[in-house]
This record gives sequence, structure tokens and C-alpha cells, in this order.
Amino acid sequence: MSSYLIRNAKILGGAPQDVLIADGVIRQIGTDLAAEADIDIDAHGLVLLPGLVDLHTHLRQPGKEEAETVLTGTRAAAMGGYTAVHAMANTSPVADSAAVVEQVRELGRASGYCDVQPVGAVTVGLEGKELAELAGMHASAAGVRVFSDDGKCVDDAALMRKALEYVRTIDGVVAQHAQEPKLTEGAQMNEGTVSAELGLPGWPAVAEEAIIARDVLLAAHTGARLHVCHLSTAGSVEIVRWAKAQGWDVTAEVTPHHLLLTDELVRSGDPVYKVNPPLRTEADVHALRAALADGTIDAVATDHAPHPSADKDCAWAVAAMGMVGLETALSVVQQTMVDTGLLNWEGVADRMSHRPARIGRLAGHGRPISVGEPANLVLFDPAYRGTVNAESFATRSRNTPYRGLELPGRVHATFLRGVATVLAGELAEQADLIEQGDPA
Repeated sequence: MSSYLIRNAKILGGAPQDVLIADGVIRQIGTDLAAEADIDIDAHGLVLLPGLVDLHTHLRQPGKEEAETVLTGTRAAAMGGYTAVHAMANTSPVADSAAVVEQVRELGRASGYCDVQPVGAVTVGLEGKELAELAGMHASAAGVRVFSDDGKCVDDAALMRKALEYVRTIDGVVAQHAQEPKLTEGAQMNEGTVSAELGLPGWPAVAEEAIIARDVLLAAHTGARLHVCHLSTAGSVEIVRWAKAQGWDVTAEVTPHHLLLTDELVRSGDPVYKVNPPLRTEADVHALRAALADGTIDAVATDHAPHPSADKDCAWAVAAMGMVGLETALSVVQQTMVDTGLLNWEGVADRMSHRPARIGRLAGHGRPISVGEPANLVLFDPAYRGTVNAESFATRSRNTPYRGLELPGRVHATFLRGVATVLAGELAEQADLIEQGDPA
């Protein structure tokens, strides 16, 4: 295993310091370190953060490899500065059993680019009729602690209560896709002025807010942990803020695209902007940014949703919902939160590493940048400015809403337990990645 001496890095945006990485851990931190290493990295002007953790990634494998594989998805994750991702359950077959979550885990271990923690389905086949094998998935080698039917809502209140009661016994969490199905039948975009002018069926904010209101009450009743996926409206923010004020164990995430983009983009007719939940209004965007800044929203999660071109390069009405986001997330957060003064880099580390790791119970990730800690790190250049080129992405799909847009910042290096998965902005060859072992 190579050792690295990172010189003059701004740890969490602070004063420049040197960091020595050896044997998978941080060995020394200081100024003008005299230590020797196999590889010296000049990090002047670069920010050193803990490796990012994504609570919400669609890796598609098994069954939908034309859109993404675990290998291509984790390569994209590494390029985005991620050292761990949670792989959502809407694969084919659905990850609703020990066999499937273990398969996903093994595919992640074989990739070598980042740790893959499978998310188990709440219900069998994501059909919302009966609980999946929650106990079996938790007891499996995958050790599942996060359960979600993401893509579909667990809309049956009695079933949601049972799921919450179970996860409480294992310190797990239900991650809910908050969408009342009867209020969103046929919905194509956010319900509002733009949908009315375009004549498109609307997805009303209340369809999200009603489920969140119900579920925070159920979480309080059961004493369980609830996590709200891709929160998107100002009203949802207020419900989560109220639930937290009661002392209930509720957390929430926001996507980068909901921090930046609005439903005005739907006027273009480009299905790249079609996503679930839909892009909302400018007022919602500002409410989400403020809530992320004050901690009401705990985490930024990508909801990386790759689709083959045939499913997006088509008429809006039949296009698939979703956007890729792993490789642009940190840049979008810099533009919307750091460059606006809403968060400093320490805050970014908290929302994109520390809290996501804590919610997902990933003990080896989201750790402080301190001597003796695992060297799961990302070195980021905030001064860089560049145009997004989707053709250069590591992900298999190209459905990015940022194509041709100038975004700030880029990842210079990503380290997974002391191994450089990305160095000087380039992916390591898979053959050069040593066996990483079990995720910590």
C-alpha cells in the first residue's frame, strides 16, 4: 500500500497543514512535516474533507445494467469524492431478501472504488402489501440497517407502523419516499403556475407533506427512527422542523438538484428535468437551502438515478424520472451553499459525510480528520471552474441536468482507507486497487 504526504491542504477549509497517510490511516498532521512518503501531493489551495457518504444512490444492478452497474456507479462515486454509498432497493429482482442484498454487497467489494451498503426494501417487491424479509436482510452479511421502498411510497399506515416497530429493535431506519399516490396519479411535474400554463398534470406539494406529517407522528408513536428521502417543499421543511422540536428521531435529506433547479426549466420540454419528486419553485429552493444551513435538513443525498438514453431522449410524457448526480454533487453544493455563505466547508463535511454516515450507521465513514482515523478522504479544488461535460462521466448514463453548465470545483483525489481511487482528477485503474476488505 502506497503512502501519501498531502502538503498544505486546508483541512475543512482551515489553515494549510500537511497530512501523512500510511497503512490505511492518517498517521500525522502538522505543518512542514519531515515525514517521507511514496507519493507527495501539492495541495496548495485545496480543501481536505472526510470522504463523502451518499444515503441515496441507484446502482441499478442487478437487472438494469444498461443504465448502470455497481462498478460504473462506484467509479462515478469516487470521481465525486464519495467513499461510501447506500444502494437503493429498486433493482430487478428487488433487494427484498438476504440473497439480493448480499449480492449487491459483494459486487461493491469487488469494484474497489467505494464501500457499497445495500438498502433493503420495506415491502416485498416494493408492492406495499407485506413486509419484506427485514430480519433476514439485517442478519445477513450485508448487515442492512436502512430500509426503503424508494421510487414508491409505503402509503399503508398500518404497514408503515409495523416497519417502524421492527427497525426500532435493530437501531435501523425507514427511509420514506413521501408521495401520496392518489394525489399524484399521472403527475408530470410540480403543480403550480408552470404546470397550469403548460397543461401538464401536477404533483402537488401536499402529496409529499401529508405523508411526512403522518410518518413523523408514527415515528413518535413507535419510538423509531424515520428518514425522509429527497425532501422538496417549504412545507415539508416546516413539518420536519416541528418534529425535531418535539424531540422525535426524524432526519431528512435534500438532493443537489432541488437546491439549484426550479420547475421553470420544464418549459424547455427537455425530459432531463423530469424527476420525482419534481423540481419545485424558487421559493422552495430557498427554503431548502436555509433548512440545510440551519440543520433542519440533515444531509445532501444525490438520488443518483441513471437511465439509458432511450428512456430520457423521448417525449416528456413517457420519459423516465431521474437524474445522475454523483459526479456533480459537491460542485452544486459549493455553488448553492458555500459560495452563497450559507455553509462553510466544515458544514459541508457535516451534511455530506458526518451526518449521512451516522444516519446509515457506517462506523468507518464520516469520521474526523484526525491522527489514527481511517483515511477516507476527498481533496477538492474549490477554485476550479469548468463546463459540465457529460461525455466524460464515469457513470454509464448521461442524464445530467447540468450539461453545458459552468459549475465550480472538482475532485482532485479520493482515498478509500488510504488507497487513492482518484488521483490528480483521474480514476485509478481497477487492477491497481488492492483488496479493501469489509466495509468498516
